[in-house]
Order: sequence, then structure tokens, then C-alpha cells
Amino acid sequence: MRVLDFTFKFLIICGCWQPDSWTSSYKRLIYHVHTFFVFVLINTFTLSQLLDIILTVDNAADFTDNFYMLLAMFVSCCKMLSMLVNRKNIAKLRSILMEGTCRPLDLEEMEIYHKYDKGVQANTIHYAILVETTGVCITITSLLTDFRRRTLTFRAWLPYNYSTPILFHITYAHQLISLIMGSIIHVACDGLICGLLVHICCQIKILESRLKRIAHKPDILPECILQHNRIFEFAIMVNEKFRFTIAIQFMVSTLVVCFNLYQLTRSSATNAKNIQLALYMCSMLTQIFFYCWYGNEVKLKSRQLVSNIFEMEWYILDQNVKKALLLIMRRSTMPIEFTSAYIISMNLDSFVGLLKTSYSAYNILQQV
Repeated sequence: MRVLDFTFKFLIICGCWQPDSWTSSYKRLIYHVHTFFVFVLINTFTLSQLLDIILTVDNAADFTDNFYMLLAMFVSCCKMLSMLVNRKNIAKLRSILMEGTCRPLDLEEMEIYHKYDKGVQANTIHYAILVETTGVCITITSLLTDFRRRTLTFRAWLPYNYSTPILFHITYAHQLISLIMGSIIHVACDGLICGLLVHICCQIKILESRLKRIAHKPDILPECILQHNRIFEFAIMVNEKFRFTIAIQFMVSTLVVCFNLYQLTRSSATNAKNIQLALYMCSMLTQIFFYCWYGNEVKLKSRQLVSNIFEMEWYILDQNVKKALLLIMRRSTMPIEFTSAYIISMNLDSFVGLLKTSYSAYNILQQV
């Protein structure tokens, strides 16, 4: 059994997770070089855009043209750094789901696991298609327009003159490759965090399945108690390790939606630029929607556990079993809740609040 196997393939591509089969020293060296290359690639691209805004930009139009991409690349840098720093923690989280009380034990539990894991894979595929379609659209449009005019896809401050053909091609390729790698990092990180949230729901469902069998197999009660504790520990660990990544994503999503709305309303004509912006905003909204949706699902599932236990055949259970179940129910009255830096709850209300905040900021920007 391999948890989030499909998502880890994206982590491998973007240099955040060494393949398990690469155990030899030279293969590890090759992968470390790949990780360093990707890290330098996206950071230099982000830095060039930031310096352009600081040193070159002198009007609102130029500022808004590249600011949304700067924000996206800044988040991708933060996400890659978070993945690299938390590699041991990610491995630990993965092992928790594959070992001990969390591991599916029979056919029914395996069916529950495969159902949720396939759901994660399907969501990751659809999300990857959306994000990469946006990247491909930007790339093709740039090749058909900017490349012919010998201008870069995005504004950038560079410490050299790229007017010569060789330097122009290198710089142009650097921007496009950075864009694609940055989008893959977004898919990998978002797919991992949301996948872990889905597997918390999966563990709660497996726990419910085990609790229903207590009437006929009371000896599994200690394992159920351990699993319930393990689910809470797992959720706390996920929230602890990725809270700042989620917080940055919330703030950036608000800014991106605001600036994209501003840019879309600047031009009434339907052109390639507006299509890019619309796809980009859809990708950004999908990012934050996944966090809010699955955070909300974890909260609902953990709270629903109380009702599911209450619907069991209490009258045939032993007194000690009833006491143990009451302890589980009492703890479940405080549901698992994920937050962004301990401030904003990850639920659907927060997603609606983000849209309202973005629209309010957009109205203020229109009046300036």
C-alpha cells in the first residue's frame, strides 16, 4: 500500500522528493543537483521580477502587469522551501497512514482507503490539468507574440543586456521553464496538503467501520481508541507543519483575485491576455477552494463521528465499552479544525470571505 503515490510523482519532478528507488550515491547526487537547479531557477526568476518592480516600474499599469505573476512565483518559492524543510515530517506523516492502527486491516477497510485515495488522484489530475493549461496558454501566447517581437514574456530587471540573440534565448527560456516548474510546485504542494486532509477523512471513516463491529468484536476497542488518538495527533501535525504555507496562500490569493479583476476590467476587448488572466484566476481560486473544502470536510467528518457512535447498538454493549465510547464522543465534540496561521479557519465561510475581501479591495483600487 502506497499513500498519495500519484501526488509524490509531482514532488519528484519539482525536486522536492527523492525517488525511493534512487539509493545509490551517484543517483542521490544527481537528484540533489536537480533540486538545486529548480530552486535556483524559480528564485532567480522571482528576484528578477521583484527588482523590476522596485527599480524600474514607475506607473500603475506596469506594476499590475507583472505583480500577479510575482505573487504566484513567490508562493511557489515558499512552497518548495516548505517541502524541502519538511521532508522528514512528510515521510513521518506518510508512514503513520501506512503503519500501525491507521493501516487498513480487511477488505472493507481497503475499499474505503482505495475510494478516498482514488478521489485524491482524480482531484490532483484535474487540478494539474487546470494549472498546466494556464501555463501552456501563457507559453503559446508568448511564443506567438513576445518571441517574434524579441521581448520577454514577463518584465524583469536583469544585470546584463539581453539584446544579443544568445542571451535573449537563454533569458526567454529561463522565464518559461521557471513558469512551468513553478506551476508544478503548486500542484505538488497543494495536492500533498489536500491529500493529507482527505486521508484524515478516510481514517475517520475507517474508525467508524471498526466501531460498528465492536458489538461482535469488543477486543478491537483498544485499537479504536489508539486510532482515534492517532487521527488527532496526525491532524495537529499537518496543521503545525503547513500553517504558514497555507497562510501565505490565503493572503496571496486575495491579492491575486483583486489585481486580476482590476486588469480584466481595464480592457473591454476579449484578447489572449484576458484569457490568460481568467485562467490564472480560476487556478488561484481552485487552489484556495481545495484548502477550504477539505478543511471543512475534516471538521464535518470529525463532528459526525459523535452521531455515528450514538446510532450504535448501545444496549448490548458492556459497561466498560460504553464508558470508552463516551470518552471518544466527548473528545469528538471538539472537532478537528484546520486554520491558517491559527487565525483563519479553513472552511467554506473563509472562502466566501476571501472573495468578499478581494472584491472590496478591488473597489478601493478602482477609486484610487
